[in-house]
Amino acid sequence: MLFHHSFHKNLSIITSSLSLSLLYNTQEARHRGEILFQRSMAGTGLFAEILDGEVYKYYADGEWKTSSSGKSVAIMNPATRKTQYKVQACTQEEVNAVMELAKSAQKSWAKTPLWKRAELLHKAAAILKDNKAPMAESLVKEIAKPAKDSVTEVVRSGDLISYCAEEGVRILGEGKFLLSDSFPGNDRTKYCLTSKIPLGVVLAIPPFNYPVNLAVSKIAPALIAGNSLVLKPPTQGAVSCLHMVHCFHLAGFPKGLISCITGKGSEIGDFLTMHPAVNCISFTGGDTGISISKKAGMIPLQMELGGKDACIVLDDADLDLVASNIIKGGFSYSGQRCTAVKVVLVMESVADELVEKVKAKVAKLTVGPPEENSDITAVVSESSANFIEGLVMDAKEKGATFCQEYKREGNLIWPLLLDNVRPDMRIAWEEPFGPVVPVLRINSVEEGINHCNASNFGLQGCVFTKDINKAILISDAMETGTVQINSAPARGPDHFPFQGLKDSGIGSQGVTNSINLMTKVKTTVINLPTPSYSMG
Repeated sequence: MLFHHSFHKNLSIITSSLSLSLLYNTQEARHRGEILFQRSMAGTGLFAEILDGEVYKYYADGEWKTSSSGKSVAIMNPATRKTQYKVQACTQEEVNAVMELAKSAQKSWAKTPLWKRAELLHKAAAILKDNKAPMAESLVKEIAKPAKDSVTEVVRSGDLISYCAEEGVRILGEGKFLLSDSFPGNDRTKYCLTSKIPLGVVLAIPPFNYPVNLAVSKIAPALIAGNSLVLKPPTQGAVSCLHMVHCFHLAGFPKGLISCITGKGSEIGDFLTMHPAVNCISFTGGDTGISISKKAGMIPLQMELGGKDACIVLDDADLDLVASNIIKGGFSYSGQRCTAVKVVLVMESVADELVEKVKAKVAKLTVGPPEENSDITAVVSESSANFIEGLVMDAKEKGATFCQEYKREGNLIWPLLLDNVRPDMRIAWEEPFGPVVPVLRINSVEEGINHCNASNFGLQGCVFTKDINKAILISDAMETGTVQINSAPARGPDHFPFQGLKDSGIGSQGVTNSINLMTKVKTTVINLPTPSYSMG
């Protein structure tokens, strides 16, 4: 390990003296799912400098700044539907300034030893994990994520940063040595040395549903690889991201290397993604990614754009296991996950029994505020709730069986299982991003595979069967980036490869894949006057 015990001990003393914010260490608190906040809440204590009155600042050149626009962007609390936070509405001129700083800072950072880059990342990870509370609080209030899941996201993000630091040292510390006589017709007169070098400026755009975790999954690989990083957080999730960036600031990264610029996508979105200083874009989100990919030009893209993850259930499956995974996969964080179970394709012979088992579990889900760790909380916006309702009403008009009464209050939609869904219903194909799971009954495995592959999405899928041979054959036939066998789709662990086919994305994520994508190969060829052979 690059981090020694003494460093951990000293850092713990330092961060404790800064009145760190979260007490979430007792077993009793974990059981109750309560976050016990100490003195520091969002925008206070250690994080006071990121807030200017009622508006959070943006981060550039190692400083927290207010925008020259004099304007702000409101962030609504999905549960209360009232303004919870405000962030700076940055201008295109401020984007230009950030990009120039990023280009300059990257040149110096590329000369920083790998061990030093890793050391700073480890430091940022420790600060992040020791300051869970403000970020967890922000996640609860700006994206209505249940409190315990909010804490988990922050801790997981710290672990991802540290893992990336370690993996980066190994990956980037190795090169290749090629010899010319391995190719026919050549003597050994050329030695080729290959190494990985940074791309330059990486633009990171995470989504609202995991704003901290999916931001650091882009930031850490970019930095360890020697790039600079410009972060454009989602509006819902921006305050969580700003707190996260402050942890990198406190770790002591060079000025200008990391920037976090907030504002309206309509004003700075295209300007950012088409900026000539950007050398790589890592984006997670929806259809906007397709537009970005068409405008970005000749730079590497890493994009995850959603899914319609199919769950294929064979007649020999463990139905209790299937039911538990449909609940976990379809309804956790109110279904607002790219890897949520979005359609169940179950063999007719076991469909009745499975639906009854899932119905029984849906009845036990709690619905309410995120502060109370409810299983189902408000979806992120009124427009999202309206879209989900449109899919539900379409299914109702076309004869789907409602296993529960459809119920909605504001942005809060009660969990709903729809049985006897047919391919002519929108819910069979479109991604609801909400707590609604459709069930299509199939009469053959081929029918399930065909439905899965007919989708324009191809992120993940899952297969439930006790026959491993069938599982492998079905997995090979499914046109998705990942297939889970006997488990619901999932993003993690964060070092696993994660990629989508078709409209679900470009490139592959996961720590190793992200580091490789954010570098390019550089070769140096040594030409010898005569063939040279070791021991020859």
